[in-house]
Amino acid sequence: MLAAMSTAALPPSSQATAVSRDRGDACPGTLRLHGADDGALARIRVPGGVLTTAQAEALADAAQRFGDGRLHLTSRGNVQVRGLADECGAELAELLTGAGLLPSRGHERVRNIVASPLSGLDGHGLCDVRPWLIGLDALLCANEAARELSGRFLFALDDGRGDVARLDPDVTVRATPDGGALLGLGPGDAAVRVAAVHAARAAMTAAETFLDEVRASGNHVWRVAELGPAQDRLTHRLHARLTAAGIAFDERGRDGGRADGPPPGIVGAALSVHVPLGSFSPHQWRELVRTAPDELRLTPWRGVVVPMRGAIPDRLTDALARLTATGLVGDPASPWPRVGACIGRPGCAKSHADVRLDAARGLEAADGGGLPLYWSGCERRCGHPRGDRIDVVAGPDGRYRLSTAAAGREPRTVTMDDPSRLAAALAAITS
Repeated sequence: MLAAMSTAALPPSSQATAVSRDRGDACPGTLRLHGADDGALARIRVPGGVLTTAQAEALADAAQRFGDGRLHLTSRGNVQVRGLADECGAELAELLTGAGLLPSRGHERVRNIVASPLSGLDGHGLCDVRPWLIGLDALLCANEAARELSGRFLFALDDGRGDVARLDPDVTVRATPDGGALLGLGPGDAAVRVAAVHAARAAMTAAETFLDEVRASGNHVWRVAELGPAQDRLTHRLHARLTAAGIAFDERGRDGGRADGPPPGIVGAALSVHVPLGSFSPHQWRELVRTAPDELRLTPWRGVVVPMRGAIPDRLTDALARLTATGLVGDPASPWPRVGACIGRPGCAKSHADVRLDAARGLEAADGGGLPLYWSGCERRCGHPRGDRIDVVAGPDGRYRLSTAAAGREPRTVTMDDPSRLAAALAAITS
C-alpha cells in the first residue's frame, strides 16, 4: 500500500538557531574505532582522496588482515575498514603509519579535505589544486590548535568548476578566473579573494577563526553552520586574522555555479568509475591498483578517478573494460551513480532493514523519480548526500518512507510497505 502527503518546508539554514553539543565528537578514526554489529570500524582520512598505489595496497592489506576484506568509501572520499577485531588497533595504526597514511596521530580525525578529483586532468578547472592540498594538509598536521577541530569539520579545495564547493564545507577555497582564490567560511554568501599562493594558509586561518569563535562564545559546536547567528561575527574575525597573518584580501560574493562529480567513463586524461554503494570487493580494488600508473583519487560521490596521463586511447578503452568487468561502473547512463545507501542490516544494530539489498533490487526503478535515491535503515540517514534527492528511510514497522528533498519544491512524502513497489512509490511522490 502507498500513502502520500505533503510536508511543511523546513526553515532556511540562515534562520537556524545555534547548536550546543553536550558531548565530545565521537566520529570514528583510525585510532578511535567505532563498534558496529559486524565488528569494529576504522575510518581512514585520505585528504583530497589521493592515494599512491603503495598506499592503496596497504589499505587492501589492512582490510584482508584485520577486517572483512572489503573497503568502503564515504561521502567525503575517505575509506572505512569494517569487521575489525577490537584488539587490532595498534597493528592497524602501525601498518597505516608505515604507508604514510597516519602522518600525525593527534590530527588523524581532522584531515577532512575534499578536492576537485579531475583537477589537472580534463582541462575544465581553472587551476590544479594539488599544491593547495599538499600545503593545507601539512599546515593542518603542524597546527596544535587544529587538534580541537571536530572530526566532522570539512575543508573543500575547488578548482573553479564548483564540484566540491557544493558539499556544504566549513571552509571553501575556490579558484577564480583571474588566477586567485575565493575563501569562504561556513554556508553564507560572504567571501574574500586572496592570492592563489596564500590559498592553503588562508584556509588554515579560516579554521583558526572558527576555533576563536567557539572559544569566545562558549558554544560547543562541530561545524560552522551550528554557530547560528554567531556566524555573522566570523567575517570580522576572519578579516582580522588574515590581516595579522599578512595575507592581503578583498571582499567578494561567492559564485553560485555548481557542477556534479565526475561521470563514469573516460574523462580527459583519466578513467572514472563509480563504485556501487561505495563498497569494493578485494578483486575490484586489486584491479584498480593494477590499472593505476601511480595514484588513485577517491571521490566524495563514491567513485574513483585513475589519472592516465599520456595513455593512448586504445589503452584507456581496454583499461576501462577491465575495470567494468569486475562490476565497477564505467557507463554514464547507468542508474548506479544515482543510488546510495547506508550500511543497513546486518552491519548496523539501529537499521530496520537490509537497505543495500533492497536498493540493488530496486535499481531498475531508480530513474523513475527523476532525483537521486538514498536508502537509510533508520532516521539518522548516515552518509546521506547533500543536494536534491529522495530519501528512502526504513521504519520499525517494516515500511519505507520516501521523502523529497529538493530546492524550490514543496517536500512530499509517500509510505511504501514493500520495496518491490518502488516504481509505484516514485510515481506517486513525483506526480
